[in-house]
Amino acid sequence: MLKKEYSKDLSKLNTFGMKVTARYFYEYDSLADLLDLDFEELVGPVKHIGGGSNLLFTGDFKGTILHSAIRFTEVLSESSDEVLVSVGSGVVFDDFCAWAASKGLWGAENLSLIPGEVGASAVQNIGAYGVEVKDIIRTVFCYDTQEEEMVRFEVSDCAYEYRDSFFKHADGRYIVTHVVFALQKGYSPKLDYGNIRAALGLAPDSDTDRASLTPQQVRDAIIRIRREKLPEPGKVGSAGSFFKNPVVPRSKYEEVCASVPADTKVPHYEVGDMIKIPAGWLIEQCGWKGKRSGNAGVWDKQALVLVNATGQALPEEIVRLENKIIVSVRDRFGIELSPEVEHL
Repeated sequence: MLKKEYSKDLSKLNTFGMKVTARYFYEYDSLADLLDLDFEELVGPVKHIGGGSNLLFTGDFKGTILHSAIRFTEVLSESSDEVLVSVGSGVVFDDFCAWAASKGLWGAENLSLIPGEVGASAVQNIGAYGVEVKDIIRTVFCYDTQEEEMVRFEVSDCAYEYRDSFFKHADGRYIVTHVVFALQKGYSPKLDYGNIRAALGLAPDSDTDRASLTPQQVRDAIIRIRREKLPEPGKVGSAGSFFKNPVVPRSKYEEVCASVPADTKVPHYEVGDMIKIPAGWLIEQCGWKGKRSGNAGVWDKQALVLVNATGQALPEEIVRLENKIIVSVRDRFGIELSPEVEHL
């Protein structure tokens, strides 16, 4: 069924809880309904959204918002090592993670509790705790709004990079309808990022008995870690990680190390010849953690997260706080932060 609404309240379709509206809103729950849309007749601009978890609406949307309610999870094939699963673009991504863990399948557990939907996950290349969604994507199926036909992209076609993809630069031409994920049957946890081992009660370099660790246990640990650091979705408005973690030359990393007290350890991760420094750490060093600016604020448990602190924040308050933080980090460390969150 195709649902059409005018002056649609979007406050529950963006996790920041911005009180904005869309001039037109269409939601479809089948490919047939999507194909029935006449894209040339839609009032522009046209934007397709998922769960609104990586968006900041900067005001009322004057055009048309599209949203997928295509929801299914179907096993396509199974070998001795791998299971291919097709998932509709409107499925809540964490529901898919829960499904995979319940089946004892590896690959999605580190991505647990990331807000949003499956279609948007493939566009944004979401990631957490050493895993990106591109690591488990096999194929992305889309509707090409220009050629008016279905197309498929193998993962190698998607130009995935850190929080980026081919789709993000295609001006909305491709609408994801479903994604095929490749999940593993064999023991393959990723435990070496952050404090996952500690959350599982494992020593830093331990090689636990393979029979004693399951995808569900890793998922549960990831959920505990995220809930300790991040606002509870639906209770405190946010878009999760607001800024990208900057990847800088080693010389810049060494400059940062030299700029802080000798006993201060700068967290970092090797990325080829470059170094990734957590944006949250940089922001915290500038004194922003837990601070408020009007109705907007920085989460007191994770400085990477900007929040609608009172539930009444206006879009311009979030943007103002964002800009203040960017200037602070630039002035202190000479590093330019870039938002991960898309501004509309």
